[in-house]
Amino acid sequence: MRTLIDRYIDAYNRLDVDAMLTAVHREVIFENYTAGTLSVRTLGIDELRHLAESSRGLFSARRQTITGYSEAAGTAYLQIFFEGTFAIDLLNGVRAGQRIAMPGRSEFRERDGLLIYIADHSD
Repeated sequence: MRTLIDRYIDAYNRLDVDAMLTAVHREVIFENYTAGTLSVRTLGIDELRHLAESSRGLFSARRQTITGYSEAAGTAYLQIFFEGTFAIDLLNGVRAGQRIAMPGRSEFRERDGLLIYIADHSD
């Protein structure tokens, strides 16, 4: 599963949505949790594509670096360090060019040789 996850994250870092989606199952579930609360959930590759394409423009550059990795009971657990540079001004006061850096964690599950479940967690 690690090779598949590396392929997905490499495409994510390059802002290449099409390449990201070659690593995911058509029935993929994606979830994003902020401070333990579910903030985004997509069901299926089409919803994930829409989310990925609409959010791609938020950053001029972004990078997820894996800082820890383990697997148990069919789930891969990653410690992630995220860095990004905003491409646009946001309503909450964030300005284009501003950088963000934060730790997080992700979970992945695989079915039929593709990622079926992806969950990102940040505090």
